[in-house]
Formats: sequence, structure tokens, C-alpha cells
Amino acid sequence: MKIDGDFDVVVVGSGPAGATTARSCAEGGLRTLVVDKKQELGSPIQCSGAVSANALRSAGIALDDEFLSASVHGFSVFDGEGEESLLDLRRASPEPAGYVVDRRRFDRHLMRTAQQAGAEAWLKAEALGHEPQDGGTTLLRIRQFGAVRTVRTRVIVGADGLQSQVGRWAGLTTRIRLPELASCLQYVVDGVETRGLLEIVTGSQWAPGGYAWLFPKANGQAEVGLGVSRTMTDRDARWHLERFLRESFLRARFAGMRILEVQGGGVPLTAPLRRQYDDHIILVGDAARHVNPITGGGIHTALRGGILAGAFLREVLPTGEPPTADLLRGYQERWEGDFGKALRQLYTVRSALNRVPDVDRQDRELHQVFANYFRPGSPYRYI
Repeated sequence: MKIDGDFDVVVVGSGPAGATTARSCAEGGLRTLVVDKKQELGSPIQCSGAVSANALRSAGIALDDEFLSASVHGFSVFDGEGEESLLDLRRASPEPAGYVVDRRRFDRHLMRTAQQAGAEAWLKAEALGHEPQDGGTTLLRIRQFGAVRTVRTRVIVGADGLQSQVGRWAGLTTRIRLPELASCLQYVVDGVETRGLLEIVTGSQWAPGGYAWLFPKANGQAEVGLGVSRTMTDRDARWHLERFLRESFLRARFAGMRILEVQGGGVPLTAPLRRQYDDHIILVGDAARHVNPITGGGIHTALRGGILAGAFLREVLPTGEPPTADLLRGYQERWEGDFGKALRQLYTVRSALNRVPDVDRQDRELHQVFANYFRPGSPYRYI
């Protein structure tokens, strides 16, 4: 059999989790390949791109105008009737608390830094399956431009999203229950005033089981969108978003807006996978459910998980020990000790909210969770 490449690590998926894992591995001298079935990095866009300054800093990502779209200086959380809980951090520091990034440019930047560190990248390349070999390696089949290629690797990192094919190869439970999947839609618009804040609107009259948002972007643009629970409404996200724009207490701000782009997709509001590893395999990012079950945010956890995965592989692979499930369990143990506990606690909060039988009370409690979430002293503000 012809072998088209020998690698220590093959990362399947080039999003923030995959690119960060690849960069970290390559920086440690591991022979690293990234494969992605997409032909364009950063597409399609399915999220708002909000990320904290701490998340970028802790992942070693230097601020760059190439991908920074807007600075964020605090948070405004409204209940369904328009009562506001404001946390404007400019009163304490002129430095941004976070940023809204241009996801296409951000993902390309992350992948470029991985390549500069020494990682190789194959686009329009679909991973088909793997076959473990003697000696601690496995053969991975990849279809690219109609031809099937085979590479030898020691570890496959599944960074291939919610419906992770790599996770299914390992027999891991990747199914998401419908109540734990939000349907999200957002418009990129201009002609809408923003305040340098992440503005969040709770209330089942606007976003059943979720929330609406208004985030700043560059050049006077904004992102306005919402997510809804598929089991709490018989209407789709577009219907709810259009109603929010027409009828909510913020409607005057939307009166002159022009839609420039439509983005959307499914977002998990579930717990991390109980098991995120197998022989030759670990999962990161959305594939492992490293997503905040309250906010639906996944960039911070993707970056953090990628750094942890890369650091772990840099330590264990040079020992020559076969990458069995027993060895790779150490990756998940390290992840659980870092921020896994916080994500599981947030899932407990989300589950308790979902069990509240009275909708008005559920709205009040969700608003309170968001109002307190970002404040100093909150155990979750960096998740």
C-alpha cells in the first residue's frame, strides 16, 4: 500500500479547536497534518464571533486588526420587557474586555499560524476512516479531489464539529437530544446603533428557550440574531427573529437597518461528552461538546481545549508509548481539571432552568443568570 505521508498527529477539522491543536502540536515538534473537507477556511459562519480578551491571551493569540472586528467594553442584559442590567467596564478600564472577531479572517489567521509553526494542511480533503496497525500507528484514508490517499499517524484529533465522524469511528456517543439543541439565526446589518457592548435580550416572548443578541461589528455594522429551543416553539428561528426586529422594545433601533448577510446553524446546549478519547483518537471543540450550555459560546472553549490537547500530545507522544485509550485518557483528565468542571456546572444550571414549569419564572431566572454571569466574582465569567 502506498503511504502518502507519515505524521504524529492528524487533525480532522480546521476551525478554532483544530487549528489551535495543530499549532500547539507543531510548535512542540510533532509532525502535524490538518485535513478539512471544506474548500474555504472559516465558512460557513454559524456564530457571532464574540470572544473575551482573556481567551485570546491565554491561547497565545496576538491581537491583530486582520481579524478584530469590534471591541467589547461590557454587557447589557435586558429582560423581555426591556428592563436593563448594565455592566459597562469602561468605568474601570479603557482596555476592551473582549472582541467580536471576523470569523472567516479569524479562522484563516489561526490556520496560518499553525502552518507557520510547521503544520501541513490539506483542504477539500475528507477523512474516510482509519485502520490501526501494529507498532502504535493507524492508517487514515482521505479523499481529496476525487482520489483516495492514505497517511500513517499515531493520533487522530477529531475537531470536526457536532456530528463528529471521528467520534463515531470511536463508537463515542455523539447524538444530541432535541431539547439540547438551539436553532440560531443572525443577520449582519448596517444602519443599527451599537454601544460597544454585547447586548442580550432574554424572554420567551422573543426567543423561547434561548435569547436574542445585538453585537457590534466594524464599519458601523452589527450582528443581530437569536437562538430558540426546538422543543419550546413550533416556529423557526427566522420567524422569531423577524418578530423581534418588528415588535420588541428595541425596534426603533432596527428601523433603518439593511441586511448584508444571513448566518445560522445549530448550537448545542448540552454537557461535554462523558468520554472524549479512544485508541488513537481524542476529540476537541464542538466534537467533544466543549460549548458553554448557557450562552452557546464555543470559541473560548475551543481555543482552550486545543491548547490543552496540543500540550498533552507534546508530552506523551515523544515517549514512544502506544497511544491507547488508557494513555489518551490523560487528555480528558487534564481537560476536566482545567475547565470541564465549570462546563458541567453550567449544564446543571441549564438543566434546572429547563425543568422550571412556569414560563414567566423561567424567564426571570434566565435573566438573572445572564445578569450575574459576567460580573466580577462570577465563577463562569471566563468560560
